[in-house]
Amino acid sequence: MTPVVCLDVGSTFTKALLVDLDDAVVLGAAEHPTTVGTDVLEGVDACVARLDAADAPLLVCSSAGGGLRIAVVGNEELVTAEAGRRVALSSGGKVVAVVAAAAGPFGLDDLAGPDVVLLTGGTDGGNAEVVVGAARRLKRAGWRGPVVAAGNADAADEVRAALAGLPVVVAPNVVPRIGELRPEGARAAMREMFLSHVIGGKQLSAGDRFASLVRGATPDVVLTGVEVLAAAVGPVVVVDVGGATTDVHSVVELDAETGALAREVVAATPVTRTVEGDLGMRWSAVSTAEAAGLDDLADAAAARAADPSWLPATETDHDDDEALARAATGLALRRHAGRARVVVGPEGRVIERSGVDLREVGLVVLSGGVLRHGRPGVADRVLAGSTGRDVEGGWQLPERPRVVVDARYLLAAVGLLAEGYPDTASRLAATLADDARSRPT
Repeated sequence: MTPVVCLDVGSTFTKALLVDLDDAVVLGAAEHPTTVGTDVLEGVDACVARLDAADAPLLVCSSAGGGLRIAVVGNEELVTAEAGRRVALSSGGKVVAVVAAAAGPFGLDDLAGPDVVLLTGGTDGGNAEVVVGAARRLKRAGWRGPVVAAGNADAADEVRAALAGLPVVVAPNVVPRIGELRPEGARAAMREMFLSHVIGGKQLSAGDRFASLVRGATPDVVLTGVEVLAAAVGPVVVVDVGGATTDVHSVVELDAETGALAREVVAATPVTRTVEGDLGMRWSAVSTAEAAGLDDLADAAAARAADPSWLPATETDHDDDEALARAATGLALRRHAGRARVVVGPEGRVIERSGVDLREVGLVVLSGGVLRHGRPGVADRVLAGSTGRDVEGGWQLPERPRVVVDARYLLAAVGLLAEGYPDTASRLAATLADDARSRPT
């Protein structure tokens, strides 16, 4: 038996799984409040002690201290800024600002206090001044933190010069040509910046041990876990209903014919993540109720927002929690999936669509405390009204998916194991799929 401890140091709780690398099974689990007020390693070490795994290697991801906050600076909003926003989300960050440099000067307040700036602009071989000008405006605004530059490749040297004195990583262009989006290089560069400049800068721990343990931002690691799961079972969507946000991760197969007909300046990608900052169970409970028109839950939502550590105690409490979770899940899935419709114009027959086509997704994984600690049948009740069978109007929602709850935080562990132990990661992900197959469609 070769055990390893996979830890997710969250903003509220630190979760740990002890995984046997040889048999790809979970040997134990532990949880402890994240000790942000003192040193996050206290919570980490407490989990390790409960697992009696002092000699096991540690694989860690973290969203403590606010996670990874990203501001996107592009030349203009339609193409490069939107592309940057989508890449930033896929990198596991919370997008706190999107700035179109072509609109004119901007200041630090416009960036909204990010950890990293993602700089985009121009297609490869195009006008170099697009991204160079954005870099100069960023420096002129007074930004002195890390930058990932992922614009026109031909302008890389000029961008470095414009940002001299700042920590800069130059990544491949996220929009090498109009209609094409390539997030992989920027996503890897963002992970590098998170590890080298963000984790240590948040002062979560007194020494450098914690920074040396962290492999990535939790949402980035989870998305990697979703990719591993999709490689084993096909198209998948994961909905994580949290206290402050509801995140949707999806991996789908793009339809070449549909893609050719679709009118999109920024192309769709197989791997997508969206973060809905107004949808959540505690901090964002009020805006969730408002967005869903749940006027009868206004008082319950306000009470949850006032005390984010509150836990349901009665059947009515659970009913209200499930209603909020159902609203957050339904709205987040619709925003992620978008709509599709066929129109005929001067260019002939085209498809106007937004979002990610989830209709052929065969597996929906639900995550979050309300699902993990809910009453029997909570998954079906929360997802009710959020599939293609239930909703009309062109929403590209899953038609007949199997549904499972990630009750053991497996996806974070799978993502942590993916690089060093890919076989274990794949087999561990398959157990989640097996759980889904045991449930009726």
